[in-house]
Amino acid sequence: MNNSFKLSLLAGALLAVLTGCNIDGSDGVDGAQGAPGEQGPEGQPGADGQAGSLTRLATVPLGAEVTGIFLTEQGDLFFNLQHPSSANLETDHNGIPYNRGTVGALAGINLNQLPMDLVDAPVPISPKEQETVVTAYGQYQVLGQNGDTYEGKLANRLGVVMSLDGETAVVDTDMPDFNAFIPNGEGKGYLFTNWEYIPGGMSRLALAKQEDGSWKVEDALMVDFAAVHGTAANCFGSLTPWGTPLSSEEWIVNSDLSGTTDPSWNAPGNEDVARMDTMTGDAFPNPYRYGYIIEVTDPKGTPAPAKHYAMGRYEHENGVVMPDQRTVYLSQDDTGGVMFKFVADAAGDLTSGTLYAAKLTQDAGSNEPQTTGFDIAWIEMGSANNDEVEAWIAEFDDIDTSDFVEGQSSYLTLADVEAWAAGAANYPTVAEGGNPVTAGKPMDDRVVFLESRQAANLKGATAEFRKLEGININAKRAEEAVDGVDLIPGEDVTQAYVYFAIADLDKTMIDGEGDIALSSRVKDCGGVYRMPLETGYNVSRIEPVLMGGTYRDSLTGAERCDVNQLSQPDNVVVMEDGRILIGEDGFQVNNTLWLYRPLSK
Repeated sequence: MNNSFKLSLLAGALLAVLTGCNIDGSDGVDGAQGAPGEQGPEGQPGADGQAGSLTRLATVPLGAEVTGIFLTEQGDLFFNLQHPSSANLETDHNGIPYNRGTVGALAGINLNQLPMDLVDAPVPISPKEQETVVTAYGQYQVLGQNGDTYEGKLANRLGVVMSLDGETAVVDTDMPDFNAFIPNGEGKGYLFTNWEYIPGGMSRLALAKQEDGSWKVEDALMVDFAAVHGTAANCFGSLTPWGTPLSSEEWIVNSDLSGTTDPSWNAPGNEDVARMDTMTGDAFPNPYRYGYIIEVTDPKGTPAPAKHYAMGRYEHENGVVMPDQRTVYLSQDDTGGVMFKFVADAAGDLTSGTLYAAKLTQDAGSNEPQTTGFDIAWIEMGSANNDEVEAWIAEFDDIDTSDFVEGQSSYLTLADVEAWAAGAANYPTVAEGGNPVTAGKPMDDRVVFLESRQAANLKGATAEFRKLEGININAKRAEEAVDGVDLIPGEDVTQAYVYFAIADLDKTMIDGEGDIALSSRVKDCGGVYRMPLETGYNVSRIEPVLMGGTYRDSLTGAERCDVNQLSQPDNVVVMEDGRILIGEDGFQVNNTLWLYRPLSK
């Protein structure tokens, strides 16, 4: 190790201490830049003995995570910088510092035309490299930062969530997440972006591509969520096969394996509730109106959000619709989370269907994350439509702080879910641990859709995922493999996969109990998995693809994530040629946007 690298490592460790803070409060260590290491192999080694290829496509500024990865069919790549450090002062060709939440694009390059053999962007060392976006190809173009008005086109400013009457600014968030680009003519389209906070929001930028490959913002608006009582913590998402964005409400649910919806939600002094009050203007917000997948219909006209209550309520990271336009795979970002599947009653209509939860069986005699897979069995939870579930939700609308009783809950309780799981004829009374709304009433399936995680857990599903993040497919590859439609030029695709990321392989995944019992070798560095698509777009198997790599820090003795491997992968995008884009939400000094070429596609 030369002296310059030692100094770089020390500087990186100090910067991590000063700036490293995980937004969700997880307990992983702050990371430092690691010594260059070998690239991690993909799952089972192939017959040729070669590892998959991992390329550092870009790095993002201090404090930022990579969010909103979206690749168009034309090869245009969008991605965001979520919560960069407010202390960043350096500038690049954009002429502005990266100290606000930033929405942007990799301009001047068609990502679909990149060759298979690529060079890496450098690991940032200088202050300028560490405080800006460094790319291996193309140039990062800033399309907007939170607070921008676009010369008055967006008077209330980008990323500012207003009250539903439009009168009061409730939050100004630097947390842009999911992007979806919807074409609207040659070289034009709308870029939808989630803004993740409580309450949450979504912006729409009207873009036009210029001759030099850059983008011009022609108009801007924040989507009006008044028709669905506002929204909260809009996280990642996807684009449906019929061209509508799916947004996801994540960390509003606030439940865990020891209970259901937080019984103190309507206790006086809850800050999240206070902000939701300001947004809605209601006397008190009903928690069961938040925590769902949201479809934004009429995206090219006046965007009209619709919450799909029938797809379940939990900490949604995102859902992805299969080419059959009925099957949806959904991830829950939490400790003790569940993987869900929704099958719509009719193609192209997510308002009605059946919810399933995954039961995993780990490979016998194996616990190494890089080689251990799981078989999946799907447990049917229940069927409903949005109107039916919303009628159950409405029964909790009139609850406020005056109904709070210490030691009780105004909402569905664990005893309620247990009674449903046991097949009871009626809900328990309050004295038996039930809630006042349903106490003693005939049993129904509302717990499936309002307390989905607990219902799945008590029905025997695996509730042990830890930070189950983005889930994604390439629709063309999937359709060719499953339906035999020739869509990929020059390649005969016979197998396609649903890919997903897990940011932390710790806690419930390494505790030695239950259905998931992996070793702690990877732990906070996380990894990427895939599920082979079968007939009817079913999946019954999880395979490891790529894991982060740990090493022992010589200065502190702490386990760190190797800078040349994954550190807490957050979201994934599958390219048409089978390569995978991976965005980090990790402990490195600078998080990375990776391009991974699997050994087998």
